[in-house]
Amino acid sequence: MKFIYVVSLALACFIFSLTAKAQSVNPALLSQQWKASWITVPNEPAHDYGIYHFQKTVDLPTKPARFVIHVSADNRYKLYVNHTLVSLGPARGDTYYWNYETVDIAQYLIGGKNTIAATVWNDGEYRPEAQITQQTAFILQGDTGVEEVLNTDASWKCVRDNAYKPLLGVGYSTYYVAGPGEQVDMHKTVKDWQNNDNGWLNAQKIDRGSPKGFTNAFGWMLVPSSLPQMEMKQQRLTALRKATGINVPASFPAEKTAITIPANTKVSLLLDQSFLTNAYLTLNFSGGDNAGISLTYCESPMRNVGNTYQIVKPNRNEVEGYKFVGRKDSVISDGTAKQSFTTLAFRTYRYILVNISTKDEPLTIDDIYGTFTGYPFKFNAKLNAGNPEMQQMLDIGFRTARSCAMETYFDCPYYEQLQYIGDGRIQALISYYNTGDDRLARNALNQMDHSRLAEGITLSRHPSFSPQIISTFSLWYISMLHDYWMYRNDEAFVKDKLDGARQVLAFFAKYQQADGSLKNPPYWRFVDWVGTKGWDFGQPPKDANGNSAMLDMQLLWTLQQAAEMESKIGLTVYAEMYKARAAKLKATIQHKYWDARNGFYADASDKQTYSQHANALAILSGVAGANTVSLAKKIEADSNLVKCTIYFKYYLHQALVKGGLGNNYMNWLDVWRNNIKMGLTTWAEISDLEHDRSDCHAWGASPNIEFFRTVLGIDSYAPGFSKIKIEPRLGKMESASGEIPHPNGVVAVNYAKSGGHWAINISLPMRTDGVLVWKGKSYPLKGGKNLLSI
Repeated sequence: MKFIYVVSLALACFIFSLTAKAQSVNPALLSQQWKASWITVPNEPAHDYGIYHFQKTVDLPTKPARFVIHVSADNRYKLYVNHTLVSLGPARGDTYYWNYETVDIAQYLIGGKNTIAATVWNDGEYRPEAQITQQTAFILQGDTGVEEVLNTDASWKCVRDNAYKPLLGVGYSTYYVAGPGEQVDMHKTVKDWQNNDNGWLNAQKIDRGSPKGFTNAFGWMLVPSSLPQMEMKQQRLTALRKATGINVPASFPAEKTAITIPANTKVSLLLDQSFLTNAYLTLNFSGGDNAGISLTYCESPMRNVGNTYQIVKPNRNEVEGYKFVGRKDSVISDGTAKQSFTTLAFRTYRYILVNISTKDEPLTIDDIYGTFTGYPFKFNAKLNAGNPEMQQMLDIGFRTARSCAMETYFDCPYYEQLQYIGDGRIQALISYYNTGDDRLARNALNQMDHSRLAEGITLSRHPSFSPQIISTFSLWYISMLHDYWMYRNDEAFVKDKLDGARQVLAFFAKYQQADGSLKNPPYWRFVDWVGTKGWDFGQPPKDANGNSAMLDMQLLWTLQQAAEMESKIGLTVYAEMYKARAAKLKATIQHKYWDARNGFYADASDKQTYSQHANALAILSGVAGANTVSLAKKIEADSNLVKCTIYFKYYLHQALVKGGLGNNYMNWLDVWRNNIKMGLTTWAEISDLEHDRSDCHAWGASPNIEFFRTVLGIDSYAPGFSKIKIEPRLGKMESASGEIPHPNGVVAVNYAKSGGHWAINISLPMRTDGVLVWKGKSYPLKGGKNLLSI
């Protein structure tokens, strides 16, 4: 079936087309109703599951030098020009901010006949939780009068592809909301759909496209996407780990190698990418009429417990004696040559279990491979510490961060694909320190601001079809905004967000008692995935009056951060109000939770439980004051405190560094070492690696920040990174060097010990000064090169 095979070739061609520069938008399209209409397929349900093809053919007198279009859909689209995939989208948002992509398709056009085609799909009731939707629809608008020949209207042809059905579940009980698999019967596919529209219907117009802010706009309020197209590159599977029912050549699947399954045969192939990835899986095959092919995508093997598959995981490299269950696709062959199946959406996997059952004809697998996709981050930092373990952790951390970054940040790519702000704060800092690309962070801050409810609080995650509120995450939203203010030179952006931050803090003020302490603030008060005494589904202990040290301390810290922003770029009245609220709350926390006998802050005023969490927040919020150093030493030494999981260690480590223990940082990484020992190639969601659900959670990738901020000592010393603080904490290292991207250029450091002296070479961006802090003494730094011998 050549028509489908061409699609997979087009996907490969698209890999090389992503370096195109971002295109500007005709200003009229930002304020006036579009001439193009949203279109759909007539006589099809507007909200149900369905895959649809749209097509228009135009004749052009010559190949144009420029041909810019704007395109969007609901739920998703893939756009092809003359069989080449040129755009995927739209970037996820909500109906009040519905993204469209802008693409210059001139390079794909020719003088003469040109075919513009799109596949649009709606997952209906099975849609991913992150997918907000209005109804099945597609729109394409030319940027100027020249390109308007392609505007979507009733002249476009369309058809439903009845080959597809949703395939649900992951084979075991867990929270899974990342969308269905695909069940495809190749007998029913629309034949030659990019070349032949015979029998197709004329599209049905819904309504003209309307930019956000247009009078009487409803439905999709269109805004230009602020993000680039996702990266796409071919990624071959590395190894065949097991084969049952067939002998397979050694070159399969690492090289394109055909294998033939005889008639009336069942075969099982376990393929290993060798690391976790996000990719569009492509399977090319021939013959084998009515043969069934299932593709099960797995992060890891699982043990079979009783009669059900439960999350009990061995070393991720082990395959013998374990089960492989997960999200699945299924394909039925129609017996012809050169058939091809490529997933509509990307799949997350390390392992793929391929089960094949042939009928009366042999089936040939011509090839199987992935096309990696992800936000096009580039690793622009450098680290050289002569420590292979650090480099391994850095590589795993960046793979984790990339796997959790697409058109939004993800908590995890396999199970949820949701942008939680508690995760996003850490992910954004990784973006700043490792890449210098802040577009996805800015998008996350915008989307969380858009999610804010009338009562003032933000949603915990957005976009999300089902609203969820984690009240503590609204406070982390303000902290994430403060981070952006400190590390990015974009004051106007932050200033625009201050009113939303005020509303969040006004929400919490409603639940503060006369002494400033929070009493039973509503919604999910998640802090960390701890299950010990007093903790409830990640919520920390509280006393009989509904007070919790951790909630009070986080609020205090947030009030301080908000006051800093207000005093510099906001309103003095808010800065003073927040300072007053913070002063009262600080005194209350010290009185209510400090246990002088134990020398720790308790989790609640009844002093029944004690945790690293509360004491770390006591340091970070400034409550510990003059006791910061002694408290940090006690936290580090005491094994009886409830421990932070891999996520909250981000805050624990910051507190220990603030307490002067940063030279011990490399001693605190056992949970990451355990991940490596257990064969993980991305960081797990929790510290219990045997019972971990997700094997890829970027909230655990904080070493990708701290290797640069703590060990090399590079940090912001003023808003916008306008001043740079260099305070290395090298531990036992006698040499180390590295660099990070900076809004004004690059910050590079080099430390080398010789005898009893250190040669220190620090390079700052021009016109950006700073300070070196070395063993408690400060040395001024200027823009450019700074050479010191200490």
